[in-house]
Amino acid sequence: MTETGRRLPGEFAVIERYFRPLAAGRPGALNLADDAALLDLEPGWRLVVTADALVGGVHFLDTESANRIARKALRVNLSDLAAMGARPLAYFLTIAFPNWIDEPWLADFAHGLAADQDEFAIALMGGDITATPGPLTLSITALGQVEKGRALLRGGARSGDRVLVSGTVGDAALGLKALKGEMETLPAGHRAYLIDRCRLPRPRLALGRALAEAGLATAAVDVSDGLAADLGHICEASGCGAVLEAARVPLSAAAAAALEADPNLRSTVLTGGEDFELLVTVPADRLAEARALADGLGIALTEIGRMEEGAGVRALDESGAQIPLGAGGYRHF
Repeated sequence: MTETGRRLPGEFAVIERYFRPLAAGRPGALNLADDAALLDLEPGWRLVVTADALVGGVHFLDTESANRIARKALRVNLSDLAAMGARPLAYFLTIAFPNWIDEPWLADFAHGLAADQDEFAIALMGGDITATPGPLTLSITALGQVEKGRALLRGGARSGDRVLVSGTVGDAALGLKALKGEMETLPAGHRAYLIDRCRLPRPRLALGRALAEAGLATAAVDVSDGLAADLGHICEASGCGAVLEAARVPLSAAAAAALEADPNLRSTVLTGGEDFELLVTVPADRLAEARALADGLGIALTEIGRMEEGAGVRALDESGAQIPLGAGGYRHF
């Protein structure tokens, strides 16, 4: 580890003051005093491992609060666990601090992590801190467990399966536009809702686990790159094509108002990323079961299309005409 900068105490003081409390109650974390952690796995379960990095100016605005940065970083990883049907176990945090970071910022960051640890029953088990001359950069590796043979994968969809998505779609991409001042004609309440959805994902852990335990989903992915792109990932992994019916894509009241004011935003809804909803495929004869399961959790699960022979995603409008998708989702390069 490297000293971070003059605005912060020494490296080990930072660990002691802000990160060691986040590992409390986990013996395998070894009080964050060793170079690695120990983790026991229940018999009959498999370990699920995922990692995501967030970079200032790319994944969040420089004006974002430390609390929200921390929670978003953890939640995007939890969303990956949800898409596998896994139960969260622990996470590891690596963070590179630029020299403007101070103790109040760090305290707010740790508070955000603590709040989400409580909500999602997960704890810090280790990681690394260092300094950087570049933007704030952090990476979380999250661990979960899923019963052997129950993991949700991208590659199990078959022609005829129905495509369903949880919650509503397009909110995060529209929220980013609102954050950038591009949607000033939208009512303030709608703007606030979309911005909140952009800033703070809601990982669908309970739904992912329930679908896995019931053996209902043939394939699953979380909507991070965008609805069309992530459905394309299922198509590629499964060796199928898909039809996406744009008129059936579920919208929040705020997103619906935005589209009513500007119909050209439909492409943003279909291709914008970071909603972190679950996109799943289900056999047609088990559609009612899947909906009932989601209803029991208080989560909307909406049918938006079907898998078919072929390759790639065809998005259709109300009249059945194909909608151009362009690149179809966010790409870093």
